[in-house]
Amino acid sequence: MKKSLKERLAILSDAAKYDASCASSGTTKRDSSASGGLGSTEGSGICHAYAPDGRCISLLKILLTNFCVYDCAYCINRSSSNVERARFTPEEVIWLTLEFYRRNYIEGLFLSSGIIRSSDHTMEEMVRIARELRTIHNFRGYIHLKSIPEASAHLIEEAGLYADRLSINIELPTDAGIGQFAPEKRPDNIRRSMGNLRLKIEEMAEPTLQTKRRKKFAPAGQSTQMIVGADGANDATILGTSARLYGSYGLKRVYYSAFSPIPDSSRNLPLIKPPLMREHRLYQADWLYRFYGFDIGEITAGGVNGMLDLDLDPKLAWALGHRDRFPVDINRADREMLLRVPGFGTKTVKGILSSRRFRRLRLDDLKRLGVSLKKVQPFVVCDGWTPHRLVDRSDLRAMFQPKPEQLSLL
Repeated sequence: MKKSLKERLAILSDAAKYDASCASSGTTKRDSSASGGLGSTEGSGICHAYAPDGRCISLLKILLTNFCVYDCAYCINRSSSNVERARFTPEEVIWLTLEFYRRNYIEGLFLSSGIIRSSDHTMEEMVRIARELRTIHNFRGYIHLKSIPEASAHLIEEAGLYADRLSINIELPTDAGIGQFAPEKRPDNIRRSMGNLRLKIEEMAEPTLQTKRRKKFAPAGQSTQMIVGADGANDATILGTSARLYGSYGLKRVYYSAFSPIPDSSRNLPLIKPPLMREHRLYQADWLYRFYGFDIGEITAGGVNGMLDLDLDPKLAWALGHRDRFPVDINRADREMLLRVPGFGTKTVKGILSSRRFRRLRLDDLKRLGVSLKKVQPFVVCDGWTPHRLVDRSDLRAMFQPKPEQLSLL
């Protein structure tokens, strides 16, 4: 008996929850009021994310199908899984997207899929959905397509004409891990597809000689996702792979997804899910690498066996391990050193550099910039404040260990 649309939506939206590579930072604005189209995005916007103006915006996040010809050991939708199967037609995905938007449930679409028939067939259907939303229904909302690495280059190129962001999952941090748990997938093919996509994004970003205008092609760039805790790779290996991906393929984001044990899984897979705090620490370390000037080696040097400290955020752990570099004089230190002070974010550092051009700063000035004085006081010097020297004692870690509600990316 054929499942109803509602039943299939429940199955395929639940199946999509395992895909973490979901963000729209960097997308360009499409003004629906000017063009008469449906939906709009301004700079960023995706499922349960926050736009620069504070708006919480979401998208319809579904799989085209959870049928798959591959048998990846870590995937709930692998061919040998007993999971309940379902499939949408392209027309149904288009209808759902438009109807959800008209009801003000979403502002865009995140579409992934299992592999049906072949990589090209699956990619053709996904491209068709994006193309018809844009060209027939004049949809101006955000679209993120999960690209199929083995699909033909011309299909991925066409996808970039209609999608704001494309993503190709690297799956696991090492080739050995992919070979062990997803032997049907080829790491070289994944990297080749990512490289071709980067070249196309850069090519289309160059202004043409005739019009001097840039063509729109995946304006929010490309991203990828790695599963954490399935293959035994430590945090240093995972972050090293991320650094190479950022450098080689110009990725906007690498997403980390903690492995979840699945029914009837391989004996080689762990039976226990890694702590979610590990995933959080990886995101913090990723942030330090991308925006704070830290090298991967610096971030992971203080850990045991290449693992990040789960009790302390990576910047705080680095600061406690390099107490000879502190306290930092906020009225004299350069930007690079200020970014290494626990509790200072990029906006805070920008505010400090701007304000100290006119006068010397005190703790009250940091408070006005939204800084947690309790966290930064042991690490800074300013007018009217010099901290006591940090000493080794058993409760040192407890002094600076943040509470769960205080977790941040600073």
